[in-house]
Amino acid sequence: MQFVDTHSHLYDEAFAADMDLAVERASQAGVTRIILPDIDSQTREEMFSLAERHPGSLYPCLGLHPTSVDAGWQTEMEKMEAYSGKEIRAIGEIGIDCYWSREYLDQQKEVFRIQLQKAHELNLPVIIHSRESTEIILDILRSCRSLDLRGVFHAYSGSRETFREIQKLGDWHVGIGGVLTFKKASIAETVKDIPLERILLETDSPYLTPVPFRGQRNESAYIPHIASRLAGIKGIDISEIAAQTTENAKQLFNI
Repeated sequence: MQFVDTHSHLYDEAFAADMDLAVERASQAGVTRIILPDIDSQTREEMFSLAERHPGSLYPCLGLHPTSVDAGWQTEMEKMEAYSGKEIRAIGEIGIDCYWSREYLDQQKEVFRIQLQKAHELNLPVIIHSRESTEIILDILRSCRSLDLRGVFHAYSGSRETFREIQKLGDWHVGIGGVLTFKKASIAETVKDIPLERILLETDSPYLTPVPFRGQRNESAYIPHIASRLAGIKGIDISEIAAQTTENAKQLFNI
């Protein structure tokens, strides 16, 4: 079986001591492709460097994360231009975050719109961060229907109704990660009604570690644990989960 981790920050300082070994462990676990969402200029060089050391396995993206949007957002956006010649697989991680702060909400909205336009121009999918901001995100997507957007709602935790609404606004998948394995996680019920063709597996490592490793650093090698839980919920074999979610990722990210 082969898997794709569609959202992993393996370049994060949490992996400073064993970054390349983490990639090797993932491969040994059957996770042969990993999407690396961008955050900001502080970690971008490390991300591209890591991807260049593992061609055909790691795929970088380019984007400004909403929690990195502040009064200096224009400078951050300008710094992205230095990487415009790099091969990337998505614009992301982008979106709106109202959990940590709403201080720069207007700026977040503007940066999100700019990056959605960039995805349209480059014909690339987007990776959307929507923490406590789903309605704001949906309103913006409604106003951008003409852009023919596609992508993934990272760390999806919404309802069945929200999933159905998302499908009206473009070609959207949902990213399912370690939270699925948590006791009493609401997404475990919701995912029953989400077609497997619309699901991508992700870790968001080093965060959101699945059971039985909860409390430890997360990494891409743990994708099979998420897949196993999803297989149990769906009542199908894990090989079917692996095959379909891998195909979903290949098609969306052109990998």
